[in-house]
Amino acid sequence: MPPPPAPGRPRGFPAVLRRLAPGSPLLPIGARVAAGCALAGWASMAVGVGHPYWAVVTAASIYQANTTLSWQRALQRTLGNLLGLLLFTALLPVIHTGHLAMILLALTFQFCAEASITRNYWLGSVWVTPMALLLTEFARQLPARTLVTDRWTDTVVGAAVGLACCVLVTNRRAADRIEVALDRVAAAEAAALRLLDGDGEPATEAVQDDARETGWARDRLAASLMELREAVEVSAGEWWQRAVPEERVTLAEQRGHRTLARLVRRLSAPALAA
Repeated sequence: MPPPPAPGRPRGFPAVLRRLAPGSPLLPIGARVAAGCALAGWASMAVGVGHPYWAVVTAASIYQANTTLSWQRALQRTLGNLLGLLLFTALLPVIHTGHLAMILLALTFQFCAEASITRNYWLGSVWVTPMALLLTEFARQLPARTLVTDRWTDTVVGAAVGLACCVLVTNRRAADRIEVALDRVAAAEAAALRLLDGDGEPATEAVQDDARETGWARDRLAASLMELREAVEVSAGEWWQRAVPEERVTLAEQRGHRTLARLVRRLSAPALAA
């Protein structure tokens, strides 16, 4: 049986709308992605590149939780695409031998990309880049120099425009998310303490219900603590922000983890574990 929703926290589509509603701390991130992708596509078309969607994909791929992480991802994407273009150029003699070689190379690149991209993004980009160029070759054969130039130009344009939007569309509400997360940790901790400080041991017939309530309290508190830590890290990576209330965050995390440990011990007790 799934835990009941936390008080005041909708689920499903209403939760998505609430996170993107005016005043939401996540709205600037959505605006940043939309503006960056649109401007990257227009900039690529203005330069005269024949594949502007590559610039859009590059801009979309670099956006992370904050500006610092987006900058790191842009460097990884640019490096991976450059090495991928060098790999594609080196394999041109094999590619021009026929469609069978192209199919085998595309399958090899896809396998290598799937095996590496979740562990190392720039290495995954090395394999994705020649695979994308090969797929373009299947639809319409173009001079290799044109393909390589278009891909590199779109990578630079997409990364540059995307990073510019990261700086111009600031997420000033990242610090507000910390305050919301602190309130949720306090509410989850208070609910857990009411359960832990109840009078006496649960009756035999209520052991199962007590274990379920304890598990729900543990999950809510753990999720609240994780959300708080994520909010702090996101805010720390954004520029032009209010100072993080480090003392309040540290105190909330210490108290929350102590309460979480009590919940875990309660669940591990013989009466509840039976």
